[in-house]
Amino acid sequence: MDPKRLENQDLPRQGQTQPGEEAQMYPEPKIIRDNYKGSGKLKGKVALITGGDSGIGRSMAVHFAREGAGIAIVYLEEDEDADKTRQMVEKEQAKCLVIRGDIKDRHFCEKCIEQVIIEFGKLNILVNNAGEQHVRQGIEELDLDIAEQTFQTNVVAMFYLTKTAAEHFSEGDSVINTTSVVAYQGRNYLIDYGATKGAIVGFTRSLSQDLAPKGIRVNAVAPGPIWTPLIPATFDKAHVAEFGKSTPMGRPGQPSEVAPAYVFLASEDASYISGQVIHVNGGEAVSS
Repeated sequence: MDPKRLENQDLPRQGQTQPGEEAQMYPEPKIIRDNYKGSGKLKGKVALITGGDSGIGRSMAVHFAREGAGIAIVYLEEDEDADKTRQMVEKEQAKCLVIRGDIKDRHFCEKCIEQVIIEFGKLNILVNNAGEQHVRQGIEELDLDIAEQTFQTNVVAMFYLTKTAAEHFSEGDSVINTTSVVAYQGRNYLIDYGATKGAIVGFTRSLSQDLAPKGIRVNAVAPGPIWTPLIPATFDKAHVAEFGKSTPMGRPGQPSEVAPAYVFLASEDASYISGQVIHVNGGEAVSS
């Protein structure tokens, strides 16, 4: 579907609970442009993508595969979505390892890295992409148990995965983290989520300084309003109907419009870029 057509679509035609399933979405998110041509930018590389079963994660997996990378995806419980991603990756003539589990579990995260090394013999690209968000109207309504859970998924799991993955990295390898426009603009109904995304920016910048002497780059992407399963799984019908319309482009973005930023950061094209955040948000001005 042409992304511009989403501007006039009645998006909220489904109700979902988190983490959300792409198989239940209407209209389906656009994962890769028909005219996207791979050029071997990631040939011979191996990438591990958390939240790789759907949305931006799925789009990354397919783009990376088209660029020649071997793929491992981690997902929570959305088996149908994960299997669809595997099929899409394999259609690109790439190998796809699918790992089911909860990244809030430190031991599971360590096992994920171990599985990738066993299956592929190496790991070159870690994409910390999985995340969750929960709407609460202001600090008075904030559920502290949910807030702690959000930090576990969105931030702490990055430490679990990256610390273990770094043991296997070599010069030229990279870490890419998914932050959000919310880290820069804030949302009074996403206080804990916004705080996690701000923490990810700090994590990215500090880790980049730590790993730069080893030739390992660390960057982030800050998506704006992108049409993924997390949106209908988080917001009510009224919010979803207006989703993305406040951007200068007047519409939500598609995963296919975000994933190329990750390809760039993972590739040699970004060999002199580290500690940076790319903003893919439909034209909203933010201070980085």
